[in-house]
Amino acid sequence: MSRKRREQPIIENVIITGVAAEGKSLVRINDLVVFVPFVVPGDVVDLKILKKKHSYAEAVAVKFHKLSDVRAVPFCRHFGICGGCKWQNLPYGEQLRFKQQQVVDSLTRIAKVELPEVNPILGSEETVRYRNKLEYSFSNMRWLTQGELAELDNPDNNLLRKQPGLGFHIPGAFDKVLHISECWLQDNISNLIRNAAYAYAVEHGIPFINLRSQEGILRDMMVRVVTTGQIMVLVQAKIETPFQNEQFMGLMQHLSDRFPEITSLLYVINNKCNDTFGDLDVHVFRGQEFIYETMENLRFKIGPKSFFQTNSRQAYRLYSVVRQFADLKPDDVVYDLYTGTGTIAQFLSAGARKVIGIEYVPEAIEDAKVNAALNKIDNTDFFAGDMKDVLTADFIAAHGVPDVIVTDPPRAGMHKDVIDVILAASPKRIVYVSCNPATQARDIAILDQNYKVIAVQPVDMFPHTQHVEVVTLLQKR
Repeated sequence: MSRKRREQPIIENVIITGVAAEGKSLVRINDLVVFVPFVVPGDVVDLKILKKKHSYAEAVAVKFHKLSDVRAVPFCRHFGICGGCKWQNLPYGEQLRFKQQQVVDSLTRIAKVELPEVNPILGSEETVRYRNKLEYSFSNMRWLTQGELAELDNPDNNLLRKQPGLGFHIPGAFDKVLHISECWLQDNISNLIRNAAYAYAVEHGIPFINLRSQEGILRDMMVRVVTTGQIMVLVQAKIETPFQNEQFMGLMQHLSDRFPEITSLLYVINNKCNDTFGDLDVHVFRGQEFIYETMENLRFKIGPKSFFQTNSRQAYRLYSVVRQFADLKPDDVVYDLYTGTGTIAQFLSAGARKVIGIEYVPEAIEDAKVNAALNKIDNTDFFAGDMKDVLTADFIAAHGVPDVIVTDPPRAGMHKDVIDVILAASPKRIVYVSCNPATQARDIAILDQNYKVIAVQPVDMFPHTQHVEVVTLLQKR
């Protein structure tokens, strides 16, 4: 006989007190920290505990007694269901205040080193339509909201369950896609293109992929819109018969005819069981295989597989802080670790004798070389490989001792071996760019033996989310 799961009690009249990771808010109840989504500090709510561990719990608000004075009205119709923009219910000024505090808390509680006053966070001038890249997923059976599920009791609405969707994955569910009618993250042309593709495919009976059985044709759509006004659209499809190819090419022709402003219209035939296409050929339906982004006097060629910061305008402010902190001299040798497509390296190249970029992804390094040639930059060298394997004492001996190291690692931070090599190389300054203040603080605690934190600048790249970038300058003691 199975054990019946005990129903957790409702905790009444709880005042939400702070914000936490993953866009949730929190409250402390006795010795228990409770994380709650879609509430803000100051809300008075009844909570239902969903999951409880010995020191924390996860809950949802089942009743609101009082709304916080700092609450904002979410502007997106998909708020609360879509996994993005979880802080729309917080005014932007409050978002920045909490992000600033997140940086301060990480450095003081994790790094525990001597710190200067942290500079005020640089907020994004654009809080909507700021992303240059979005990816939408097709699904033959879209995710239904609670309201739509309730409508299924009506026999006239049974067809609702069979409607396909084109939008974003529900968090934590690979096979569930929320159909998006309007997204505020990218220029509105992205909405027009996505909705036109959806309407044409439904009208002409082009099957959307079944994410479990992998049956169907349409898989994924990527849209890039950059500050130069150029637009890239890439559609992935599973094609196994001539008739399927004819159906798919009809969709591509429709997009080409309907949106002549698309600069680069591409497609990928992907018969695998996932949407990754790094190992697949990209075909040009119309236009070129790339678009261009600009920063100051630099141009960056962006292909369908290229990595580029998704908030172009705020990336320029971030790189400007890096350049300021680097304080380069004409004879300096600079190492740009985790260089990606070499954007920071090229941004710094005019002020240094030589810039060495290292990156794990070979395709990104090829993009970096192409962009350096495009910008007529001849004092950069780029190398591909795992950072801890490439950045060695022998590598430094061969390419020159760095005067300045810029490092922009992934969220996990730097490997201990990389930190050891940096300490042994002993540059005058380290400019540490991070998308995760906690792992940056952990690494700074190790670097503190030889380096002092001189300046800290938070930068908000992603309004309405909990994410924050931070640039920290460390100077040799």
